[in-house]
Amino acid sequence: MDKPITPLEPQAVIDASSRLRTLLFEVKKIIVGQDLMLERMLVALLARGHILIEGVPGLAKTLAIRTLAEAIGASFKRIQFTPDLVPADLIGTRIYNPKEAAFEVELGPVFANLILADEINRAPAKIQSALLEAMQERQVTIGKETYKLPDPFLVLATQNPIESEGTYFLPEAQVDRFMFKVVVGYPGLHEEITVVERVSAKFPPVEVQLSHQELLELQNMADQVYVHPLVTEYAVNLARATREPGEVGQPEQRRYISFGASPRASVNLILGAKALAILRGREYALPEDVRDLAPEVLRHRIILSYEALADGVQLEALLAKLIAAVPLPRVHLGDPHRDGRLLGQPNNPTA
Repeated sequence: MDKPITPLEPQAVIDASSRLRTLLFEVKKIIVGQDLMLERMLVALLARGHILIEGVPGLAKTLAIRTLAEAIGASFKRIQFTPDLVPADLIGTRIYNPKEAAFEVELGPVFANLILADEINRAPAKIQSALLEAMQERQVTIGKETYKLPDPFLVLATQNPIESEGTYFLPEAQVDRFMFKVVVGYPGLHEEITVVERVSAKFPPVEVQLSHQELLELQNMADQVYVHPLVTEYAVNLARATREPGEVGQPEQRRYISFGASPRASVNLILGAKALAILRGREYALPEDVRDLAPEVLRHRIILSYEALADGVQLEALLAKLIAAVPLPRVHLGDPHRDGRLLGQPNNPTA
């Protein structure tokens, strides 16, 4: 029999949501618009996931990541990825000390809480493989020794989609390690006017809104969010729909997909939904939380076939059809801890 999960106090979750929104407001003192990107960054932070941000230059991707790091008081390192980068530039290396007649380890910039991997697709395979261990295992190996990375540890990578010269395709194994891929678009008219006005003036200082210990507490709180079995099943169905579209009534889409999302997508949908529930002030996840995160979790895990490219099929349009085809389960919206009933169970007036 499974051990019961200690329920979260509703007021504690509401307080946590308020603190996170205060943090978000602090970041938005610098960043204009980009609400989706900022929310996904907070969700990834709570869920201990990594995030890949794609957009043309000049959309404040780097500034947003740097501002978030300042607002949570975390150690932050920016690594500019270039074709001539070697693994030692990232993880560190052994250096001979002639005075001591021994080798010493010089740790690299990856040893920080938040890592900005700027233009990640400009680095060759050796760098990507070194970063892969750090992202998945949260450790690096230098020589014969293994060194644990600090907790929390989060990689926020950016890539430019409009340049191909001097870039490398990210290995599928590494892309799959990113919890989210967020596509950033151009700002609206009034947002761009505000950007110009803010840049022409001096940015206000960013104040720390969340301590290191508070962040760890919020991450632990996200771990305890209740997930109803129907919500888990919905997440799995979304991931399976990218592999077997016929299961959701879309058999005609099968020829357009070479590879669908791995089970890691299902896991990240649930982990992200739990973190998003905290941000939204709930101690339980809903199917809507999973659905809202589905585009960011799934878009980088689907590989289109040659037939899709020949027919001009757009990934985003295909993904939208698959998400819409998966029925949203009806899950009871009542609070499972105040009235003693679990989500999804019918009311019992005699209880």
